[in-house]
Amino acid sequence: MEHAVPLIYTRDALPPAMTPWSRLLALAISVTGLTLLGIGAWLIPNGERGISTHTQLGLPPCAWEERMGIPCPSCGYTTSVSYFAHGNLIASLYIQPMGFVIAAFFAAAAWIGAYIAFTGRPVHRLVSMLPGRMLLVLLLALAIAGWAWKIAIHLTGHDHWPI
Repeated sequence: MEHAVPLIYTRDALPPAMTPWSRLLALAISVTGLTLLGIGAWLIPNGERGISTHTQLGLPPCAWEERMGIPCPSCGYTTSVSYFAHGNLIASLYIQPMGFVIAAFFAAAAWIGAYIAFTGRPVHRLVSMLPGRMLLVLLLALAIAGWAWKIAIHLTGHDHWPI
């Protein structure tokens, strides 16, 4: 008696290929993620203060931090992304946890965008498994917790990373 291979392990057909415009958009997303990580790699993280790496781009220092004496909600993001791009993931997470998450999203966007652009295969099934509202709440909570962490290490004088 011959046994048939169960169909639950095979696909009847591949999903339809992405349209050329969708693939071009995916390529643009990939290039954007790579560009932002490339800028982070080009910058030298300000390990002495844990903030102000963005001033290397010609941007002014954080006025909130100068006036209030505490970091703003986004202080440390550029420094964290720069550490991430340099491969120092621990420093990236320590300096600003939400900056680490943002850098990880840049890296994921680069890989996933490139995958879609070059293969034409969608990742909708994977994305549909993400709990949208809960993910948004989690990211907001992480941003607030990252800000609280940044304030705490700033006020205790531990907002630097050994160079």
